[in-house]
Amino acid sequence: MTTDTPAEIQARYTAMLMAVSPARRLEMACGMFTTAKALALAGIRLERGRRSAAEEREALFLRFYGQDFSADETRKILAHLRNHKPQTDPADGATS
Repeated sequence: MTTDTPAEIQARYTAMLMAVSPARRLEMACGMFTTAKALALAGIRLERGRRSAAEEREALFLRFYGQDFSADETRKILAHLRNHKPQTDPADGATS
């Protein structure tokens, strides 16, 4: 992988991450995903206005994973999202 980060800085960053407990690293990763999800949803709402929770779940899926699945898999996943009722708003990060 090509990077513009000097090797010394990359090594320091890696050492800092490895000094943190695995539980804390997981907590950090979850927090970053929650933030990314909220930012993506804000962008979707800015582009399209506020939609139903199901439509927002679909838009978030397509924004994050739209290129990762075949057309058939995407259709199946979107159908599941339409039929699955989460317990909270999609931006809350605590959907089921």
